[in-house]
Amino acid sequence: MSSLRPRLIGLTGPNGAGKGEAAAFFAARGYAHRSLSDIIREELAAAGLPADRDHLIAKGNELRRKGGPDILARRLLKLVTGPTVIDSIRNPAEVERLRKEDGFILLAVDAPAPLRFERARRRGRDESAATLEEFLRKEAEERSSNPAAQQIHRCFEMADAVVSNDGTLEELHSRLEAFL
Repeated sequence: MSSLRPRLIGLTGPNGAGKGEAAAFFAARGYAHRSLSDIIREELAAAGLPADRDHLIAKGNELRRKGGPDILARRLLKLVTGPTVIDSIRNPAEVERLRKEDGFILLAVDAPAPLRFERARRRGRDESAATLEEFLRKEAEERSSNPAAQQIHRCFEMADAVVSNDGTLEELHSRLEAFL
């Protein structure tokens, strides 16, 4: 691997795009795997709340509102000790904070909406969307200009590269290999 290998690889993208698969790919190649959502899950567990999509969004927005829009990135960076893949980047302030670190790149993972919907249903992560139309409506509701809210669409625009995940796992891995 090149000496120019990124130290921090950030992942953003919509629900069901394959960010978890991308994170697993980099983890298998020596990167520690950290997720901004795990910080939120810990907060939910401490409060005795379920870690479903609605609670994750609400708690993440609350943390950003109280601690600043980059709070999750700041908290996660305290845990980084070496090459790390960072999953679940959903706010531009998180990207801006991570860009201050040497060797950071942001990859946006994407796939067509019908494929993402099927993936989300298979993994049981989006129990609130029974149809593709509901899935798309929920995504539209999550687009926000509120600095404390999720703004995946803005993070997507800030990405250094877009990685399409519309084929096989092997095709995704081949596309990701280009960043090592």
